[in-house]
Amino acid sequence: MMDLKLAQSFALIALNGQSSSLYMTNAKKVSLRAMAAAVILEAYFEGCFTPVDNELILHKEVLNQSSPTQYREAVLFPLLHNQAEVQGDLGWWMKQVSKLSNKKLKKFEIAMSDDLKAMDLLEEIPSLLGSDMYFDSAGVEMKAYRSSNGVYTSITENLRAEILEEGTVTDEIICLLWLLRESGYMHDFFSQNELEKINTRMHDLYRSNVWAKSLFPIQIHHGIELGIKQFLQTKSKIMKTYAGSSINFIFPVLERSQAVFIETEAWFDNSDTRLNAVLTRLQSYGHDVKVMEKGSIATLKIDNLLYDAVPHYVMMRVPIQGVRLVPKRPL
Repeated sequence: MMDLKLAQSFALIALNGQSSSLYMTNAKKVSLRAMAAAVILEAYFEGCFTPVDNELILHKEVLNQSSPTQYREAVLFPLLHNQAEVQGDLGWWMKQVSKLSNKKLKKFEIAMSDDLKAMDLLEEIPSLLGSDMYFDSAGVEMKAYRSSNGVYTSITENLRAEILEEGTVTDEIICLLWLLRESGYMHDFFSQNELEKINTRMHDLYRSNVWAKSLFPIQIHHGIELGIKQFLQTKSKIMKTYAGSSINFIFPVLERSQAVFIETEAWFDNSDTRLNAVLTRLQSYGHDVKVMEKGSIATLKIDNLLYDAVPHYVMMRVPIQGVRLVPKRPL
């Protein structure tokens, strides 16, 4: 796997499947704030901040000399507010990025996506939601981001292996774990049983690791999102430890991957025939589709995300047969 910076690695997770339109959904806003937080962490590890006691000082002169990438400029320069230097503790810096305006977040999104596109790690494709019968029949064109499958898989599998297996956990993995918690993507990659194990692991790291002790108490998601999470979350085991207290923040995931209904042109009694018709339809829209499991309810991997293909029909003037693609967790 190519050598990626922390913010780039997390952006490939956070942008995959997100709408690339100008419209700022709540899910994308949460993702972009976490991506901006990743830029702060990346800049800290690369020496852009000067630590003094418990505070971090960002000097404009130092930032200019470091030849920052456009995505780093899009986050750090607005925080300087045309001053020669700005200082605050880590929590203060994270609070600042959590308050970036939609306009600044969009500028950051463009800078980061352009950077990843130039590396052939990200592309824009027709959105899966655009394949839905209602959107397709209305002629609505929608675009979404798709991360490189090989790199996306390598990042996520390495994260899973390092956090679920016994042994030393690197500072980068601690950062990615915190970023997943704050952006609501834990359920994308870990089962409920694994989340309980991670909750204990985070608690142990909080007690024994200096960096985890500094980072884990910080929260950047907003109260309104937690309220919506409570409304949408019908069944969930609440994590009890301090470090894992918001591990079940899953609202953005639910919004990002909605169920999609794809109609078929004929009635198929055979599940394989029906599945082939759906695959042909998805591939014609430019989606990368792989059948993970066949059967009456097949499991498909579409653009790095897993879906159950559930036979379904909708009642119009005549019944319309098809399948409903339902997001499946963990990936």
